[in-house]
Amino acid sequence: MVSIQSRPEPELLRDGIKVPVKETLLTPRFYTTDYDAVAKMDVSSQQAELEAVVEELRTDYNRYHYKRDDEFLQSWEHIDGETRATFIDFLERSCTSEFSGFLLFKELSRQLSDRSPLLAEAFNLMARDEARHAGFLNKAMKDFHLSLDLVNMTKKRSYTFFKPEWVIYSVYLSEKIGYWRYILVHYHLQKHPENQFYPLFKYFESWCQDENRHGDFFKVLLRSQPALWGTWKAKLWARFFLLTVFATHTITVFERADFYKSIGLDAREYNKQVVINTNNTAISAFPAVLDTSHPEFFPRLEKCVDYNFKLMAIDNSDRPQWIKKLQKIPLFIAIFWQLLLVYLLKPIDAESQRGKVR
Repeated sequence: MVSIQSRPEPELLRDGIKVPVKETLLTPRFYTTDYDAVAKMDVSSQQAELEAVVEELRTDYNRYHYKRDDEFLQSWEHIDGETRATFIDFLERSCTSEFSGFLLFKELSRQLSDRSPLLAEAFNLMARDEARHAGFLNKAMKDFHLSLDLVNMTKKRSYTFFKPEWVIYSVYLSEKIGYWRYILVHYHLQKHPENQFYPLFKYFESWCQDENRHGDFFKVLLRSQPALWGTWKAKLWARFFLLTVFATHTITVFERADFYKSIGLDAREYNKQVVINTNNTAISAFPAVLDTSHPEFFPRLEKCVDYNFKLMAIDNSDRPQWIKKLQKIPLFIAIFWQLLLVYLLKPIDAESQRGKVR
């Protein structure tokens, strides 16, 4: 497998303020949607479930969770080299992702306040959680003498339009895969506390429950819309978003292999467990899911990892831009081909699986 080169020193906007990571298909993005269409959604078929989920959000189990204790009050200069670089990268991407969720949820709450009060409240409560997560992660970055100018990012970063149904599919998966990412690290560090090199990891168990509750809300929203689970098109879209999320996760985990190694995790096995568990969880919401047990599933995703490293090597070369673009074309085609072959693997009919104990 092609290895990633050492990361360069962080580029600064000004003293202590990091230049945000360059926007690519793999980095967290900021989203906007058709707010009117969301306001017109009929959620009455899932009214009881929706009210129960919103009540969970109101309870605010983690109100006092995001408090930095005395363990943070020390120098972290002993965390250096690739461990420091990959950990800062993890903190930045996670912070950007949480802040992206905050912006989307806050705007949905504002736009829906007069037309769909219950949904508006739910989005406002989730925005509260995402803001806490982003702020906590940004404070962690400051322990390494860096931080993100989140206010400036709202003005400078581009926004991607997603139709409401795409938002529901993708945010449901983002929250559920986030749950499994955090909880599996938590379980691992419970068994191997010697690998817990920074106190942020102690917060993962309660943190991931926020992700889980947010996913539960989007599951109810999805199941309230028959067009998102009851048609053949819905099955195709569900598989598409699963594949997109799993491919992105696989590539980014292998990019950060040094970070996972620093906490005693094997990147390949960790990725497999996150993907398998997320796919199994999606059976309760999606009309169809992917067959992660197929012998071609993970090998083809990992081929995309190799192609991605080759793309990165081209980017880091000193060749002219036009040559770089030409060199990338066959690699993009190769990634597309591998993903298409995974997509065409026989899926699992989630509707027939729903209700079984997993």
